Amino acid sequence: MHPSLVLLSARLLDPVTGHLLPQTALAASGGRIAALGDDREIRALAGAPTTVIDLKGAVVTPGLTDGHLHPVTGAELTHGLDLSGCGDLEAVREALAGEVRRLVPGAWLHAWGLDPNVFGDRPVESAALSPVLDGVPATLLLFDAHSMLASPRALELAGVDGPHTFDQAAEVVCDADGRPTGLLLEDAACELVERAAPRPTRAESRDRLAAALRSMAAAGLTGGHVMDANGDSAALYAELDAAGELPLRLRVAPWCRPGADADAVRELIGRQGTGGALWRTAGVKLFMDGTIDNGTAWLEKPDCHGESTHAFWPDPQAYTRVIGELHRAGVPTATHAIGDAAVRHALDAVAGATAAGGPSVRHRIEHIETVPDDTLPRFAELGVIASMQPTHCCDFTRADHTDNWSRRLGEERASRAWRCRDLWDAGARVVLGSDWPIAPFPPLGVMAGARHRRPSRDLTQPPHGPEQALTALEALRAMTVNAAWAAGEEQEAGRLAVGCRADLTVLADSPLTTAATDLPELPVLLTAVDGRPTHRDASV
Repeated sequence: MHPSLVLLSARLLDPVTGHLLPQTALAASGGRIAALGDDREIRALAGAPTTVIDLKGAVVTPGLTDGHLHPVTGAELTHGLDLSGCGDLEAVREALAGEVRRLVPGAWLHAWGLDPNVFGDRPVESAALSPVLDGVPATLLLFDAHSMLASPRALELAGVDGPHTFDQAAEVVCDADGRPTGLLLEDAACELVERAAPRPTRAESRDRLAAALRSMAAAGLTGGHVMDANGDSAALYAELDAAGELPLRLRVAPWCRPGADADAVRELIGRQGTGGALWRTAGVKLFMDGTIDNGTAWLEKPDCHGESTHAFWPDPQAYTRVIGELHRAGVPTATHAIGDAAVRHALDAVAGATAAGGPSVRHRIEHIETVPDDTLPRFAELGVIASMQPTHCCDFTRADHTDNWSRRLGEERASRAWRCRDLWDAGARVVLGSDWPIAPFPPLGVMAGARHRRPSRDLTQPPHGPEQALTALEALRAMTVNAAWAAGEEQEAGRLAVGCRADLTVLADSPLTTAATDLPELPVLLTAVDGRPTHRDASV
């Protein structure tokens, strides 16, 4: 049988050693790498149905995989006004005013990417945006996607007129008189208002998701570890997969929320392994805390406002019991843990589960934004994967610690920001991702941020914690080899070897010799998944 894809005149980059392979050509068949060799012998394998591409010396790496992203949620949340470029309150007001002028009367305004730093020392509340939003139902998602500002009209339409009680750590923030300020913390609170807003049709959701995934493929992504399965997510993936329109290989971990009973946990266990050709359910996502920026992280000592003192699970031991049950069932878990207390508790839960025996399971902790020294070696000791998003440090904090995240933590904890280097050196498996839509998904930007740790909007600014930078090879490994290991797929992915998946990213030059500050602009010439091109630049 002739191969489906042949790549010639290539530089094949090994992400383990950082060296180029001696071969210059590759053939893919049945979704796998079928042969490596020189141009002459690989070209001879091609037949009439084979796609043959002369790469003219371009560099081929194993397909880049985002270790943490939210495609369906992101496609929905990023449909609206992008406020991520607004550096101060006046810029936010100006952007909102322009959007209001474009709205038809009565329509809702949706915006995303709002940086709490624009409020300076002022409270984060909708009053700061009056009179721009007077009478306009509006939801403004803060950049962490764990909090939202709702306009007075939006609160009115949703019937939110005072504090609420939730089964998880969520809050409708109210003033001294019990009136909502507009700030909603965590999903349960945000959903009170979101339910009142118009929802996209199924066709709109499908089209937005398909467009987002095509953009990811064009940026060089061949796969992603999806950290939710909300709403119609699974059905949308299945629909695109069946139609041959799923351009990424997706590993999906549905959520387990506080209050999940035995039946809910059994249902999550039962969903494992379901999926299609290019997507499958594998693992469960849990939350141990919220975010530092909105005061809902779980810290060992309170932040400067006396906040971030509680776990997302009102009873942290209930979380521990769920981890144990999932571990016994052989289900890998991914726990959102940002604060030091949250990370410690998540590690303790895994330690208890593994000590009790059972199957070998690869658990993960997501984000790990600030941790003390004694936490670092436990990742390697327990085999817990460190899933990190360095662009959060780059774009949402500052080297001088004048940003909201750093001010809340204080100097000691802010100096322990995103300890990628220390975790790597301690023997942890570090996996990199974007957490899109929280930060941009292009993987070259993620790898660049892990190396330079500077604000992507202004690379002349000093880096935050330059001693925590990864090398170029380490950053590449973190989105190839380590991502495959985290998924239990190290024998079939993350390498350029016969028998491995033909998930490939082709770049104009080597990501190892391209300067970190130039890496985001390195052209992506070709992306292939399962031996099928999902993006092809006009130059190849």
